[in-house]
Amino acid sequence: MHSQHGKRILHSAVLVNLLLCSSLAQSANQGRGEVTVNGRIIASACAIDTESLDQTITLATLPVSQIIRDGQGELHEFTIKLVNCTLEKFNPALDDWRYFAVTFDGREDAGLFGIDGNAKGIALQISDKRGNVAAPGMPMAKNEIQPGTMEFNYGLRLIGNNQVMKAGSYYSTVRFKMDYY
Repeated sequence: MHSQHGKRILHSAVLVNLLLCSSLAQSANQGRGEVTVNGRIIASACAIDTESLDQTITLATLPVSQIIRDGQGELHEFTIKLVNCTLEKFNPALDDWRYFAVTFDGREDAGLFGIDGNAKGIALQISDKRGNVAAPGMPMAKNEIQPGTMEFNYGLRLIGNNQVMKAGSYYSTVRFKMDYY
């Protein structure tokens, strides 16, 4: 019987000690936090500005009659900003960077960017400031790399895709990549 009583006291003492240590550990960490950092080092002529990496464009609500009448919706501009551009490659034995081309990619719909959702009869068109229209998965016209920061403006609009129109909501994801050469 004595040993059972001793075990209870020992068990209680261990439990109190664990609670006390836990409390002390928590109070020792009061006023402290943690910051997690991640990033990448890349071997390319430029980096894409973090504001340009993930963009969300909300298009205005349009009546079906406007798309039928005009064949397209309003132009919505977006920018891709390149930063820390340099012409020199990290390997001096290689030729310097001179050009880059952007490629937009997504679900293809008759040469345009397809949509998902219950709206029908529309697709997305992306064009640059020179009027060049992007085709899914195809590089756009090349541009010269300029050292420093460069900004490129593009426009996105809804276009009728020659299918029967149906009102509803829609969404799409269009990815882009930069190729340097």
